[in-house]
Amino acid sequence: MEKIVFLVLVLGCCFCVADNNEKGGQNSGFESSCDICSLTALAQNVGALGEKVANMAEKITFLETKLQNTDREVLELRSLIGGTPKVAFSAALRDSGAGNIGPFTIATPLKYKKIFSNYGDCYNPSTGIFTATVSGMYFFRFSMFNNLSPTPNSVVSLIKNDERLVTVWDVSGTDSNDMGSNAAVIPLKVGDNVYVELQANRLVYDDLANYNTFTGFLLFTM
Repeated sequence: MEKIVFLVLVLGCCFCVADNNEKGGQNSGFESSCDICSLTALAQNVGALGEKVANMAEKITFLETKLQNTDREVLELRSLIGGTPKVAFSAALRDSGAGNIGPFTIATPLKYKKIFSNYGDCYNPSTGIFTATVSGMYFFRFSMFNNLSPTPNSVVSLIKNDERLVTVWDVSGTDSNDMGSNAAVIPLKVGDNVYVELQANRLVYDDLANYNTFTGFLLFTM
């Protein structure tokens, strides 16, 4: 409809110019009419263009929302491509240096930076967090080496999302070289997080001997 109106307006302007030429050049009034026709047509085209831009903006917003809602599906599909999902990682706390880690005023995920393996890229050494990309039953194990001081002060826990699962601790005695470990087999859904947490006001010791480790792998899908 807009195209038809625009065509009529343009033709009207042409007739104005033709009629004006036949009448010997007395065209000031006709030129004004034709200018109005042109401006009207231009305004209509600009309005139509603005409406198209607005529609495109709505479509972009819709696509962005849809992309955000499919993040978990993408993670799962990435793991499933090529057959049976394969997920496994193992890491140690330090990739250089030696000394205590902590204490912190709040419970804090330990960042195991020395990567031995990370098949599936589910473990993030920057955060210390493992994120499941496929639903299934998983095995996790971690070890802890207490701080080197007259009184040990080490407590670490395995956490699933916000739930504390199992813990290793050493907060008494006069010896300075104790270590322990713990493990769990747990079900995870896509997007679940698992990490080892150093409890508030506690600390652990590590060096390049890699006493503190964090390991996990997928047993089977569900």
